[in-house]
Amino acid sequence: MGSNKLKIIIIPLLVLILPIAGCISYSFTGTSIPADVRTIYIPFFPDRSQSGLGDLSDRLNRALINRFVNQSRLSLSNDQDESDAFVEGAIQSYVTRPFSIGGDQQANLNEVQITVRATFQYSRDESPLWTKNFNGSATYDVLENPVDGEIAAAEAALQQISNNMFNDAVSSW
Repeated sequence: MGSNKLKIIIIPLLVLILPIAGCISYSFTGTSIPADVRTIYIPFFPDRSQSGLGDLSDRLNRALINRFVNQSRLSLSNDQDESDAFVEGAIQSYVTRPFSIGGDQQANLNEVQITVRATFQYSRDESPLWTKNFNGSATYDVLENPVDGEIAAAEAALQQISNNMFNDAVSSW
């Protein structure tokens, strides 16, 4: 008999609590942007790596704009003086090297490694929130289409870098 009384109490309690629990939202991304930060300036990052990929700077710029602007509420500013925050830097190194060697002692996979030195700063502040290196890497199959594979690996490495830069910026907010 005691278990029936318990069921009578628990079931209505669950009926009341579950709809309320559905109204609570959680955010584990840490992307809480301060209300006064509305715009960001993202200039082109010069390619000092001598990578041989002529559009590496463009690819990084697109990845950063996609991450900071298209995936948040920030708007892109064309003027650093008019922006609330800015991120700037340079592509420091680009390395492609064998990652996996096959039975014939030739590389099956190569790895692209990219390092970008970047600074994030609020325009109102005198000093940056951070200045540091960001690394990204990805592999590609050299036996299939090595040129397209290297470009896709570079793109993936730049995506890692832009995600890490964004995460470091918003974790400070």
